[in-house]
Amino acid sequence: MQQGQTVLVLRRLLAQIRDVMAAEGSAQTRLARIVSIIATDLAAEVCSVYVRRAGDVLELFATQGLRATAVRRTRLRIGEGLIGEVAASGRPLALADAQSHPNFAYRPETGEEIYQSLMGVPILRSGRSVGVLAVQNVRRRQYADEEIEALQTVAMVLAELVIGGKLVDRYELAVTEGIALLPLRLEGVRLNAGLALGVAVQHRPRFTVRKLVAEDTSEEHDRLRRAVAEMHGALDDMLRASDFAAGSEHRDVLETYRMIAEDVGWLRRIGEAIDTGLTAEAAVQKVNDDIHARMSQVSDPYLRERVHDLEDLADRLLQHLIGVDDKALEFPRTNDVILVARNLGPAQLLDYARGRLRGVILEEGSPNAHVVIVARALDIPFVGQVRDALNRIDSGEEVILDADHAQVFVRPGDDITKPFLRNLEARRARKAAYAASKDLPAVTLDDVRISININAGLLVELNHMAESGADGIGLYRTEVPFMVRSELPNVESQRQLYRKVLDYAAGKPVVFRTLDIGGDKVQAHWNQGNEANPAMGWRAIRVSFDRPALLRQQLRALIRAAAGQELSVMFPMIAEVEELDFARRLLDMELDREKRHGGLLPSSVRVGAMLEVPALLFQLQALLSRVDFVSVGTNDLIQFLFASDRANYRVSERYDVLTPMVLSLLKNVVQQGQAANVPVNLCGEMASQPLDAMALVGIGFRNISVSPPAVGPIKEIVRSLRVSSLEKFTDSLCTSSQRSVRENLKAYAKDHGIAI
Repeated sequence: MQQGQTVLVLRRLLAQIRDVMAAEGSAQTRLARIVSIIATDLAAEVCSVYVRRAGDVLELFATQGLRATAVRRTRLRIGEGLIGEVAASGRPLALADAQSHPNFAYRPETGEEIYQSLMGVPILRSGRSVGVLAVQNVRRRQYADEEIEALQTVAMVLAELVIGGKLVDRYELAVTEGIALLPLRLEGVRLNAGLALGVAVQHRPRFTVRKLVAEDTSEEHDRLRRAVAEMHGALDDMLRASDFAAGSEHRDVLETYRMIAEDVGWLRRIGEAIDTGLTAEAAVQKVNDDIHARMSQVSDPYLRERVHDLEDLADRLLQHLIGVDDKALEFPRTNDVILVARNLGPAQLLDYARGRLRGVILEEGSPNAHVVIVARALDIPFVGQVRDALNRIDSGEEVILDADHAQVFVRPGDDITKPFLRNLEARRARKAAYAASKDLPAVTLDDVRISININAGLLVELNHMAESGADGIGLYRTEVPFMVRSELPNVESQRQLYRKVLDYAAGKPVVFRTLDIGGDKVQAHWNQGNEANPAMGWRAIRVSFDRPALLRQQLRALIRAAAGQELSVMFPMIAEVEELDFARRLLDMELDREKRHGGLLPSSVRVGAMLEVPALLFQLQALLSRVDFVSVGTNDLIQFLFASDRANYRVSERYDVLTPMVLSLLKNVVQQGQAANVPVNLCGEMASQPLDAMALVGIGFRNISVSPPAVGPIKEIVRSLRVSSLEKFTDSLCTSSQRSVRENLKAYAKDHGIAI
């Protein structure tokens, strides 16, 4: 069937279905008539509709061609058979020889053994399979892509009948866990730390599309164009009204989001759906459901999060098409709010953040999401990957959000609420105490100075440096601005950003780490391909070997930004000294280039290397002769030492960093640095943990870099300990045979009055 012919058949089919759905009769009767029409128009001997029931079971509700006695008798589990596979994957399946497929499940009561080919599509609502629509043919038939697309369009229209409550009670599939006002504890993944207490407000930006089939497709195209123009105007107004400064990363997030709204491919697909006979709003809904179903299996975090941006934009476009005002929900007037959603776009979070938003719970979400980047900038506690959160947390229910430990308490009792409130109050008091002592130096009781710096990647994080009294920026992650932009920043854009970082630092030292891209830091600017082990693959300095212009442009921007000032730059993921030599050659080339062009050079240039690849431990003497400083990146170093993926929650906490082996190794690195008169710093997450930081001071580290909120607690620890005593104790731990010395360190801190 040719594409033009398919469109005509589909328009006629949709018109017939529209008439049946508007006619008198029960939902079951209308469904039976619809499957008969579909079978006739698509030249299929069989058309069947399976509906999802409680317990994740698919039940045959109507058929044309299979035995009538099988209706309401034949059942398949989600994932069972070809029908169950379609429902489980949320994607279509077309087979010329269905019975040879390994997942084929024979049901003798249906009489389907004579049918060779099968085409099935999910019936989707909000990205979730609520049923399956399938056609079958006696002969082996190769279904064309246009036919699959047509059946998907019909399935979208059928969804209104399936979920309308007339076939199956709409509450049948409601999750029963946690009902009867019993307390409920849910777990997720920490996306931004913090504690919050408030009432739940559900974010369900779903609109009722009442008219699905178009009467005049030309008018629907005009409606779409008007709605898109209105949406673009509203987004531009939002950008102008935002408090985020031009050039800041979180503003870049919003501008990237605005650019996605002009995605030609997305808008073209909506237009093609209108051509099949759908209304503009039905076309938007169909494309949105289709994208969600197609991308739900994609592992690439950047692509998955861009799908969420498209879903947010689809909701906004529907708002303009339907003509409803779907701004942020009205928050309760007297309560703080915990927002519960499947996912959010960055603009939606800003809609809510102007109210009394204290925390966010998502069913989805990842550290790479644009909305999470904005949440960190606003310091909003955030937990993602909370399964079935919308079904298990009702609006108006009291919620405790413990993002520090990635857990949620719904309808908490006094046994949970009272200690939580004490913890929250103690946390506020500690914050106040840290703020009061921010100008005090981080000096131990026996006068040893410890430099406490911050790790940062967003300009907004630099505010914490002044607020906390940090000594400088021990690690500025230059890849973050690259991750939130839709195109590669040019030299001037980078220069302006790095200049702002130096201005924020106000004379305090700043260490710029060159691009650590690849691995879990996916860029929008090129397709790096699929890697089985991305953390050990094409990333950081290895990318620069293949694309030296990328590193040269960044170094050029850094040199210009630091004109007349000290420039400290370090290179990540160095596995052998030759890689550092390569990076230094590029740096020297850029310094020479700037000098030839008459530019003002930095007053001095300090070059460092990240120690995060174990192979470099065996070349440490050669490395120390080439650098001005070394910075230990414990995040990667520890995961490589234990062969334990830090992004895999099943194994990431299996191995304790406070093991004698790790402490002994790090102590040896510090000692070799001291012997070579080369400072050895540490900028991994290990330094942000109070007990771990105490141990690091004990094995000789005098310069550490931590997450901004950790500056106050770590400074308090430093000011309450004696290095002379602690060093003797940690020396004894380094030779211990224990698996972990964490409890030993806790006991020591307690006995010596250290503020852990």
